[in-house]
Formats: sequence, structure tokens, C-alpha cells
Amino acid sequence: GMTVATLPVLGGRDRLTEILEKDNAIHAAIIALPSADGSRIREYLERLAPLGIEVRVLPSLSELADGRIEVSRLRAVSLEDLLRREPIRLDVDEIDAVVRGKAILVTGAGGSIGTEICRQLLPHGPEKLILLGHGEHSLYSLKQELPPTDVPLHCVVADVADRVAMEQTFGRFAPNVVFHSAAHKHVPLMEDNPREALRVNTLGTHLTARCAGERGISHFVLISTDKAVRPTSSMGASKRLSEVLLADAQRRYPQTRYMAVRFGNVLGSRGSVVPLFERQIARGGPVTITHPDMDRFFMLIPEAVSLVLQAASMGRGGELFVLDMGDPVRILDLARTLIRLHGYEPESDIRIEFSGVRPGEKIHEELFYDPDNVRRTQHDKIFLARLDAFVDGDAMCEKIRSLMANCDLPPETIRASLFEMVKTANG
Repeated sequence: GMTVATLPVLGGRDRLTEILEKDNAIHAAIIALPSADGSRIREYLERLAPLGIEVRVLPSLSELADGRIEVSRLRAVSLEDLLRREPIRLDVDEIDAVVRGKAILVTGAGGSIGTEICRQLLPHGPEKLILLGHGEHSLYSLKQELPPTDVPLHCVVADVADRVAMEQTFGRFAPNVVFHSAAHKHVPLMEDNPREALRVNTLGTHLTARCAGERGISHFVLISTDKAVRPTSSMGASKRLSEVLLADAQRRYPQTRYMAVRFGNVLGSRGSVVPLFERQIARGGPVTITHPDMDRFFMLIPEAVSLVLQAASMGRGGELFVLDMGDPVRILDLARTLIRLHGYEPESDIRIEFSGVRPGEKIHEELFYDPDNVRRTQHDKIFLARLDAFVDGDAMCEKIRSLMANCDLPPETIRASLFEMVKTANG
């Protein structure tokens, strides 16, 4: 009985399918609900997709608010829309207290997480940003992608496991805060290259944390992963050791607030499953999945990074923060949804094949070693545990270096030693 811009309102969502089936002239639908969460978007998509109607969506409120997307830019529904959650509440003043007027070093700055950390730090007014990465092209691309700013940006091409390069970087730029996101993260690749996982993920963290402690910086934030919990992969094991070594650094350098932030997969990161599925769909399939029951925790990159910054402001030293990732998403459901978003039907248009679980992979990931010893924080999306250290960090690193120096050791021997160190470190 109402009108909008002289057009009659035909009914609510309960009549959606009836109206569309009755009127063959309708060929497109616009979901104009920027505040809707992912479950509401999924509900509409599931109703509309079988009818062969083009579906467009208005960007989310968070995208509109920070100017990334104009209101006029309607676009196809994406997986990000289906994972929408309520906007995250942040204490901007607390984050400002850590960042404003400070020299901030971001390692792995050219990666997906590092790039977003840099982007979100800028509005908080740091004195300068030191962007450290091992790939010159990724750093060049990062500088082009960041919005115009008066904050000085210093690009450093360096390897976090290179002692001389890291000591020079700390000496030259005197950072006050470090966000350590540099890491190898591809599970199957690190199964074949466990030495490199140890070198970068474990020794790189130890070296960077030590440089920070020796210079008395205020905050050191390690980006960790759910794969560090009861690891079955070389990548996860190397990240678990990095958490352990961070606890050792906290014991040695109590004036620095060391903390780790652990979360699962992020949509849109390099090497994630979504770009792979999209390439397979573009080729006409098949879409390959390792196991029908495999699931993962997923989060959007901006969402994860905003919580990382909030956790950094909350840390007093020695904390392991774990982000609330929501419910795990079954990879098979993710693939089917992505196929439908591209206008195809799973199985009839695009086949799905199961290739088998790869070395080091789990069917299900976990976020905590001991859920009973996890506490809530003042932020409802951030949980708190303690970083535990049962080893002497210097002794462990000397053992790792000795292991790596033996050129005759095959990957499986290094991998076995890596897991033995994790077992010892966990007590």
C-alpha cells in the first residue's frame, strides 16, 4: 500500500519468490541493505539465484563509511557480502595512545595482512611508517595503493632472518612499535621446505623480537595463526615455536610489551582458496576440494586487522589474543556458493572434484590449546590466553641453526626435528 519514488511497494520478503515468478519482466534484483549481515544476504541470494535473475548489492556500511566504494557503485554479490558481520566496535582513543606520534615498523608490509595494517594505521597519525618486506615489487605496489598521506613512508627491502639488516633497520629508524606479520604461510609449500619455515617464521621472529627488546620498544605484536594449535604442518609448527620464542623474549625484556594475535583464514589474502576457485571456475571447472568435510575459520582482512590494532592497545605484555572468527565454514559450501555467484549451478555447470587431504593439512582447525583457560576481554570479539614458555629461547635457536647448517639433511629429517621441538616447547 506504500509507494517509493511513485512506484508501488508490492510486498515484503515473504512475497519475494511469488512476485518474481509472476512477473517475467523482472530480470535484475538490487539488495539495498548496507547494514544487513551475511546471513540476510545469503537468504536473499538463495531465493534469487535459482530464478536466473541478476543480483546486485549495495556496498556495506563499513565500505561506504571509509570511502572505498561510492554509493552509486552497485556490484555483484561477493563472498565478502555473505560473511558480513555487525560493524566492529573499536576504542579509537586506546589505539591512538599506541600509534599516534610513534614510529611504527611493519614487517611483511607487502603481504595481504601487512598492507591492511599499514592502511589502517595511517588515520591514527603515526610519526612515520617503516614498511619492511623481502619483495621489492610488493613494497612498490604497497606505496602506490596507500592513500595520499603526510606520514613519511620508508620502504626497507630486507629479510627478517638477516641479523645485520634487521639491526640496521632498528638502528636507523628507531621504531617505537612493531607489527610482525612477515611469514611463510602456504602449508603444502612449507611441507616441502621446512628449513625455510624454520628460518623465516621461527628464527625471523626471534631475531626481530630480540632487536625490539634490546632497544626497549614499547609494543611488539606477532601475527600468528590457528594452524599453530596442535600443528600438523611445518608451517603451523614453525609458527607455534615463534609464539614460544615470543614468550621467552617477554621474560628477557620485560620493559617491552610482547603479544601474539592468533586468527584463521582471511578472505582475499594471497594464496587463499578463493582466488584458486575463481580461476578454476573461469576455466569451466572442475573446482577441486581436498575433502568434503574440511572446514576453516574465515574473516575479512579489514575486520581481522582492526581487531589486531585493538588487541595491541589492550596488551600489557605476555598475552596471546585470539580473534572471534565466528563459526567455521565448510569449504564445500564455500565452493558451491562461489560457483552460484558466478552464475552457474554446481555439478550441472561446474563439477566439483575431491583431490584428497594434502600433507600437513587438517580437516578441522582449532583456535585454542585449552579452551577452558581462555578468558574474555573488554572487547567481545577478542579472547585472551597466556603466552607460555618452557624453553630457553637462545638454546632453541642455536639448535635450529645447527639443524639448518647441515646441508645433507633431507626435509623429512628437519620436519621430524621441528615437531620434536614443538613437543618439548609445549611441556
